[in-house]
Amino acid sequence: MRHLFFFLFTVFTFAQQTQKVDFKTAYGNISIDPIEKKVSGSVRYIFELKQVIDTIKIDAQKMVVTNVKINNKTVKFTNNGKTINLFEGFTIGKNTVAFNYEATPKQTMYFNGDFSSESLSNQQVWTQGQGKYTSHWFPSFDDVNEKVVFNLNISFDKKYQVLSNGVLLNEYPNKNEMIWEYQMQKPMSSYLLAIAIGDFRHQVVASKTGIPLQLFIQTKDTAKFEATYRYSKQIFDYLETEIGVKYPWKIYKQIPVEDFLYAGMENTSATIFSEDFVVDAIGFNDRNYVNVNAHELAHQWFGDLVTAKSGKHHWLQEGFATYYALLAERQIFGDDYFYHQLYRSSLQLRNAARTDTIPVMNEKASTFSFYQKGAWALHLIRETIGPKLFQKAVINYLKKYQFQNAETDDFLTEIRKVSDFDTETFKKVWLEDYRFRSDEANALLKKNEFIRTLFETQKMRLKPFVENKERFKELLQSNVFYPVKTEILYQMKDVPFEDKKELLFLALQTNDVKVRQSVAEFTDEIPLEFKANYETLLEDASYDTKEIAFMNLWKNFPESRTIYLDKAQNWIGGNDKSLRSLFLTFSIENQSPEKEKYYNELVDYTSSKYESSVRQNAIINALAVNENDLTVLKNLLNATTHYKWQFTKFARDKIRELLAGGAKPQFQMIYQTLSEKEKAQLDKLLEEKK
Repeated sequence: MRHLFFFLFTVFTFAQQTQKVDFKTAYGNISIDPIEKKVSGSVRYIFELKQVIDTIKIDAQKMVVTNVKINNKTVKFTNNGKTINLFEGFTIGKNTVAFNYEATPKQTMYFNGDFSSESLSNQQVWTQGQGKYTSHWFPSFDDVNEKVVFNLNISFDKKYQVLSNGVLLNEYPNKNEMIWEYQMQKPMSSYLLAIAIGDFRHQVVASKTGIPLQLFIQTKDTAKFEATYRYSKQIFDYLETEIGVKYPWKIYKQIPVEDFLYAGMENTSATIFSEDFVVDAIGFNDRNYVNVNAHELAHQWFGDLVTAKSGKHHWLQEGFATYYALLAERQIFGDDYFYHQLYRSSLQLRNAARTDTIPVMNEKASTFSFYQKGAWALHLIRETIGPKLFQKAVINYLKKYQFQNAETDDFLTEIRKVSDFDTETFKKVWLEDYRFRSDEANALLKKNEFIRTLFETQKMRLKPFVENKERFKELLQSNVFYPVKTEILYQMKDVPFEDKKELLFLALQTNDVKVRQSVAEFTDEIPLEFKANYETLLEDASYDTKEIAFMNLWKNFPESRTIYLDKAQNWIGGNDKSLRSLFLTFSIENQSPEKEKYYNELVDYTSSKYESSVRQNAIINALAVNENDLTVLKNLLNATTHYKWQFTKFARDKIRELLAGGAKPQFQMIYQTLSEKEKAQLDKLLEEKK
């Protein structure tokens, strides 16, 4: 209860401050030391005091702050490790506050790679201020309702490219460093302030309205540029037209970084996204950037231009971004794709409601609710009142609250102004009730012929295969969207091969990547007469299909393993090097003459030189080969200190599993070689075993 009181008091305090103090513009001059993992510099804020106030607070997490001046006069202040507290020197009207600071951020600013190395490889610095965390590296405001025009001058090693929000005005050489001067022209919330540093190259294309779209990529990935950014201009032009409000910033940058914590983040005018979405033409078929690309771009309006006042209204950001991303994908991939995505989310929402009883309009709602149920709520409105009226309401909403904050009723008011839509009932049913309205959703889905066919095909599960065979054959030879065909293959998975072989051949002949992948996935036992046909899956334009097919063939035909290894010897796969790890592991298992060389390569991939996805694959495979390898165990322990929580969780769980299997002596053997952080993690895990 004490903690809750403190939280409410803090929120109330900042709410009072934003009513009395309006911070207008920020000028930051900062220098980043990637070796010491520190950031330091000076900050100057221009602010307007609208009413008398005792104390003005600026969020500054664990920062050393010096030389504080208000209106050019040195003033007293306090620093409690969370906020800089100003209590003298300001007057009603315009004021300035300036100071120096130094921080060693434990979160929000992340450092990748070895910056002491002369060669450029995976060295990167990037920020992720989601919600209210920018104050860990830049003195700012954890309250999203305080919007400021941010301008940054950033000093860093000139070998790298330094990116931030807004327009790059100038680059000034400074010995071995460069100063990059970035300027914003419109206000934004502090959590959207960002920096990304690395070895980047970029291309620029112009939108229809003349906005420069800067598309960045690591130098090592330039061959993947086209596939990664496929449809980017089309998405931008579509969203500007569909939303009906011109893109609100002067430039738009997109920057992939390694080991990013999420899929992407919509920092104002500068989206940072995960390296996982940097793909080649084959990888595009398995995982592509299109949806994330559209989602983060939509946030430039919904979240950046207009920001929700509080977590209770977070769906106004995530629901809108999710829905407009689907609309953009509809433009690219067609109606059937659009309805299939809505159908999939409707199933997940229906199932989630069995255990998740928190509605959308609650700050504790799940991410899935904010995103997917929020999108479904918007789809219901748009389908009910029509696209034109929906767009009109959205335009009015965005223009009325641009560069400000809004809540749910603000948007629903604009819906009422253009239609007779019952917003009160809608709010109660879709936003304040945890249940998902499957009947209403299905009625909207059935507008699409493909969905009707899919529903009909699913009902065929109740009939014997022999009664369905001719209809299955007809559908497999038709142009119906692929999920109908994968549904058929799912229904046939336990049918004897002789009965279904004609249909399997037809499925392969579709040459649809997803349909062929389902053949790979749903065929466990491969008869000899189907072997040659099944082996063609190893040539498919899908790393996922190659992996599934390889492992299934390996199991079914031991006598052909050398042939399969020869075929896989140059495979790499996506950024996680999954196919390379597969080849190395199976070559070792098959007693390859080069097994020692392959094992050393596999062990190397477990080290901190690589992204967490590469390391995780390699750790799993290397331990399967030799669970007592001390180098791998040391690298596994190092993984527990990584900043990416998904990776650290994997590492801790794996260590628990090994300890349960009797690996304590091996961990004790490497104890003295560990860093203090690694020792602390191991000590905790060993303590759990007592």
